[in-house]
Amino acid sequence: MTLLAAHLNDAGILVSDGDRILYREPGFALLENEGITTGRTAWASASLKPRRIHHGYFARLGTEPLSDPQFRHLTTADLVSRQLEEMWQRAAKAGDRLALAVPGYMGNEQLGLLLGIALDLDIPVVALVDAAVSATRRQYAHGVPIHVDLSLHTAMLTRLSQEGQAQIERNVVVDDCGMLDLYDLWLRTIAETFVQQSRFDPLHTAETEQALQDSILGWLAIASTQDNVPMSVEYRGIAHEAEIASVELVAAAGPVYQTIVSNLRALVRAGETPALQLSDRAASMPGLADTLKARVGGEIYLLEPGATARGLARRCVESRPGTAVTLARHLAWDQSPVEVMPVDDGQGERPTHILLEHHAVAVNGEALVLGTHPVDGERWLDLGLDAAGVSRRHCEIVTTDGQCVITDRSRYGTFLNGHRIDGSASLQAGDVIRVGTPGIELRLIFVERHDGA
Repeated sequence: MTLLAAHLNDAGILVSDGDRILYREPGFALLENEGITTGRTAWASASLKPRRIHHGYFARLGTEPLSDPQFRHLTTADLVSRQLEEMWQRAAKAGDRLALAVPGYMGNEQLGLLLGIALDLDIPVVALVDAAVSATRRQYAHGVPIHVDLSLHTAMLTRLSQEGQAQIERNVVVDDCGMLDLYDLWLRTIAETFVQQSRFDPLHTAETEQALQDSILGWLAIASTQDNVPMSVEYRGIAHEAEIASVELVAAAGPVYQTIVSNLRALVRAGETPALQLSDRAASMPGLADTLKARVGGEIYLLEPGATARGLARRCVESRPGTAVTLARHLAWDQSPVEVMPVDDGQGERPTHILLEHHAVAVNGEALVLGTHPVDGERWLDLGLDAAGVSRRHCEIVTTDGQCVITDRSRYGTFLNGHRIDGSASLQAGDVIRVGTPGIELRLIFVERHDGA
């Protein structure tokens, strides 16, 4: 009788006994008349049978019929049930119990449905814990831990508090920034490289598109350690070869990486040192860790494969017999703390002015207040009395300790690059501040003097 822990991330659903990884499969389902196939077998047919492939059913867990007319008798709950059944059959032995690490995007209704599915399958679920908490096994002294993971369709960013244990403080789910979004960018870039170098378009047929998909993980692994990635695709007995620079893959991922950076920066308050804890999945994305280090700052901590499930298996507190299983959003640490040293990086170019329409106002050591009711004796940027959703004293910007800092003073919130800041944030040249509804936008700029200073 063993306590197993499962991490329900559809980019790689994983089960561990605390030491070994017993099951790891993506959340893909292939629907055919003969039945439902899940995991890597379904992934291997993603390009060959795209109309029969389903993914994202963990994120959309519900009881609405599938849109495919041939399979209207099925729901996403049926697909989740089929994969959980296969997972349990492969990973468990008689008498085993299961703890579940669940993603932050699952609400109470979905969690209730998930527990109902497990009960129907005779899977004894004894604990339900947030995945970011499960993965965070140590205190980051003098730092602010933020867990970063990727699902098939989203990036999941979780800020944790450290008051005696790891506990959820704020969770952000960033849509269209998942593994499949990155794969799509990379496959198109790789295909263009083949066309340029060999006059062969691997996206021309389903077979060669599937060959690209089957090879991409290996190519990404090479890109993480080497400057160039040699690639080969065979079609009708002929091998077509190309080579792509790793930096091109990083550049192709730029739109997704930048969205993740913008969301992370809104989670970090001015003066804080972030401890960015990356899952092995996030860490394996070429250039992502370096991008976060350069644009967000702080320290990067890379987790080993299966860290979330292992962390849960080692620290799980099982529900008492006869009691309901509820979501736990905190766990005690079981590893030694690590000290996060403040570092002066990730701040980008410090802005010198803020631009409102065609008017530039300097930002410096004297606070600049943005609002609707100017006060004598203070530096003000008057946003006008008719500005909806703008407070009398909405926010202020000041340069201090080498940083340009914005502090929210409003009831309505201040938004940095489209994301609401958590009290305060550090600003960089190029940032866009939005206040009000539908909003007044102000851009931070860097002005170079004529002498080059």
